[in-house]
Amino acid sequence: MKTYTPEEMKNIYETRRARIAEYLTENNIGAAVYIDSEEHRDPAIPYLTGHNSDAIVIVFSDGYTYLIAWDEILAKRIGYFDKLVPYTRYKNKDIDAVRAILNVGYTHGVNSKVELPPYLTYPQYLQFIDALKNYECRCRENGVHKFTVECRVCKDEYEIECTREAARIGDLIIDKIEKGIKDGSIKTETDVALFIERECREHGCERTGFDTLAAGPDRSFAIHAFPGYTNAPWPAKGLSILDFGVVYKGYTSDTTVTVAKGRLTEAQKKQLALVKRAYDECLKLYMPGKSIQDAAKRADSVFAAEKRKMPHTLGHGIGLEIHEYPRVSSKTPSDVLFKPGMILTLEPGLYDETIGGTRLENDILITDTGHEVITNSRIINI
Repeated sequence: MKTYTPEEMKNIYETRRARIAEYLTENNIGAAVYIDSEEHRDPAIPYLTGHNSDAIVIVFSDGYTYLIAWDEILAKRIGYFDKLVPYTRYKNKDIDAVRAILNVGYTHGVNSKVELPPYLTYPQYLQFIDALKNYECRCRENGVHKFTVECRVCKDEYEIECTREAARIGDLIIDKIEKGIKDGSIKTETDVALFIERECREHGCERTGFDTLAAGPDRSFAIHAFPGYTNAPWPAKGLSILDFGVVYKGYTSDTTVTVAKGRLTEAQKKQLALVKRAYDECLKLYMPGKSIQDAAKRADSVFAAEKRKMPHTLGHGIGLEIHEYPRVSSKTPSDVLFKPGMILTLEPGLYDETIGGTRLENDILITDTGHEVITNSRIINI
């Protein structure tokens, strides 16, 4: 992965916050408040500042940004901001912290209109309103917080680089897993799940993107197996599924491998071929300017022709979160298009209690001229 200098990183985060400031100015809003806590994780915090969690960010309409962080030492090391304020100064009380920083905001010459995060509960919102009597507070679904989510849909160069690296590491792990299956060092669902956990961290990842899902033939009928993995044989004779992602500098990959082991029934062979056909045909539609809905409908039609139905969407955006906007669904509005910079999964799947499950999932980067498959997940035949 390309090495970015501190100055380049500073410019990346300033550019992102400048878009927020522009939105605030155009909509005559003085400041936007973002809150990340155990009650609600907000990826806007790392997106706008690089700080990982447990913090408040206030962006004023002139672009000046305060990071109010619980871990002040960590924030100094990894965060990008104009002013750092320790959360402990306000005894970790978000209302007191927001009120104090907004009062300082008058020095920026901004107005008193403030957008609070829409994920506040109604009682929390009332408490903020009561504490911020001098401000015109708004709490809207379609305000600056939604705009921030929309900003994250098309990744910038740094985000693409981070996701590529997560994908590269994930591919290395898949290759090692295939080798481990063949040499017998991986024998159970627990073996493969813990192998992923160790390997991802040895290659510089922070964590897995979500709890790994490893399901042998007795459990692969489940879309998301519960529990995620057991000590059952993996892979055993039949169809086994492995769904995992790894996180590099905040950005996750998301891949699913199906392992077909031993002599399969005709129904199992047909299901494998059907999922692969849906994948191949839908990949052609992951193109800039094409309707996302059309790709999902194509998968539905491939399965419907064989009287089968996929019980989940064809894919979803990935990034700082494992499931990001947009969904690749037949219910997605027809005017929502694939755009350069989007990174989305393509994951057709079919599931049956007798046959077992099959899912093939890769991460697709939409480019100016087409697409790039940045992971190398596959159906492994043993």
